[in-house]
Amino acid sequence: MKIAVLEQDRQQADLICQVLSAAGHSCQPYDNARDLLAQLRKESTDMLVMDWGVPDMEAPEVLRRAKEKLASNAPTMFLVGGNAEDDIIAGVTAGADDYLIKPLRRGELVARVSALLRRAYPSQNSAEQLQFGPYTFETRPGRLLKDGAPIDVTQKEFSLALLFFRNIGRPLSRAYIHESVWVRDTDIPSRTMDTHVSRVRNKLHLRPENGFRLVPVYSYGYRLEKLGA
Repeated sequence: MKIAVLEQDRQQADLICQVLSAAGHSCQPYDNARDLLAQLRKESTDMLVMDWGVPDMEAPEVLRRAKEKLASNAPTMFLVGGNAEDDIIAGVTAGADDYLIKPLRRGELVARVSALLRRAYPSQNSAEQLQFGPYTFETRPGRLLKDGAPIDVTQKEFSLALLFFRNIGRPLSRAYIHESVWVRDTDIPSRTMDTHVSRVRNKLHLRPENGFRLVPVYSYGYRLEKLGA
């Protein structure tokens, strides 16, 4: 899905777009409201994520004008600081569908955005199927196949495998993997992640002779490599 992100902090905007892109979405950042609104007049967007503290226009006015240009079912989410109860009330009152409190948690961001998009576009999210070479991921109900034959994986193993395939060639930190797969389970032992990675490697046969290699990145995390790519 195509998501517009209004966030004046470039580092924060890049983080949001990195997370949403890894989840399979197309993300376009904007650092001011006027550029965002001008672009919404030119092309369609499936969802808006906006910081409630943009400097060049009052946030309720940004949301009102954006909703005039978005499709009626396009969801909107806003971001606020940790002690911004008044902003939360103002955002909800202005008609936003959901909000997140900074600092953002990657897993929660993906989960909340996915939930809004599923409700807004049920026909497009009913049976997503993703293909990576011989591997087929059916996101609902979470089925994984290799060359058409199902692989017996748990939900966590499915999520972990899909995260790696969506980021082929990109090193993923242990913190990013943790927040993306385990979300709110903050106290999982380090060996739990390593055990799940080992199971994914073995169950999917991610070995050089099969064209893929799942390797540790020293003192950082893991990377899935497609050999010959």
